[in-house]
Amino acid sequence: MTATVLVATAGQGILRSNDDGKTWHRLGLTEPIEFDGIVRALAVDPATPSRVYAGADSGLSISEDGGAHWFRPDNCLNGQTVWSVAIDPANPAVLYAGTGAPSRAALYKSIDAGLTWERTAPEFPEFCSGVNRPRLLTICVDPDDTRNVWYGVEEGGAWRSRDAGASWTRVDGPGTAIRNSDIHAIAVLSATPDQPKTTVLLTVNAVHVSEDDGQTWDGKLSRDRFDGLYYTRTVAQLPKPDGDLLMAIGDGTPGTRSRIYRSTDRGYAWQETDLQTPPNSTFWAFGVHAARPELVYAGTKYGHLFCSRDGGRNWTKEWRDFSEITAVAWTPFDAPLVAHAQSTD
Repeated sequence: MTATVLVATAGQGILRSNDDGKTWHRLGLTEPIEFDGIVRALAVDPATPSRVYAGADSGLSISEDGGAHWFRPDNCLNGQTVWSVAIDPANPAVLYAGTGAPSRAALYKSIDAGLTWERTAPEFPEFCSGVNRPRLLTICVDPDDTRNVWYGVEEGGAWRSRDAGASWTRVDGPGTAIRNSDIHAIAVLSATPDQPKTTVLLTVNAVHVSEDDGQTWDGKLSRDRFDGLYYTRTVAQLPKPDGDLLMAIGDGTPGTRSRIYRSTDRGYAWQETDLQTPPNSTFWAFGVHAARPELVYAGTKYGHLFCSRDGGRNWTKEWRDFSEITAVAWTPFDAPLVAHAQSTD
């Protein structure tokens, strides 16, 4: 199967490959995303695999040809740094985008496939204690009831809406089971005949699991479970029924030790995967697609790209090193690639 892989970076824009990583190409000189710019988020439309969204330091850009060319609609996101993008799985015209440092952290919603946006969610403080300026790192739309939307802020807490973003409630803080306001990832797993809907929430130092839609949480500190590693960075569900979870964890940022763990019981127990090559820093991002659930990419803070072809059990490092990898995605769309004079081949 054809796979076009997109690697978002801080300093090299987006690099793409459609030959299984043998060659990599940067963006052209006339794109709204600079070929040496900062891109923080990638999202592939689940209904139209040629359509890709990219959150960058210049706003949100859209590609209709797998990332070969981009356009940036004129809207309120222009000039803001977009850190996260989520697509409503039931209606891909509905999008959510989160901004953050150096921009003011905020959440926006689009109902016309990213052409226009309106702000939603409460206003966040301009500064915070942990990272100076907050950034909205994660957005999750419930796959079974897309009125349920979650997002998390570094640092600004975990929030959820039951009415598609019209109103929001904070779920962390004093008197709750989630005591750390530094939220890195949220995932909602569909119910199965044997298991209830499950919500997995990662703070910077703990994994929380809920089987009652966030009313109660089972939370455990990461340092006590993962050989002293505490920095739980991101989580991804393999896109298949009752798909296993993958979690990236390290000893800090950028970190000197990092691992990928796999859970087959919805986030309660985790098993270390085989990386074969030691990563140079903490893993930062995963890339998956329903067209081939066993194909997974993972990128590190300092530019190592790993690939698994067995659902995250075993990994090999790609030959190409990048600048900081901020997001990874792949699409079954066979995107055109042209080796520009500035490309990395």
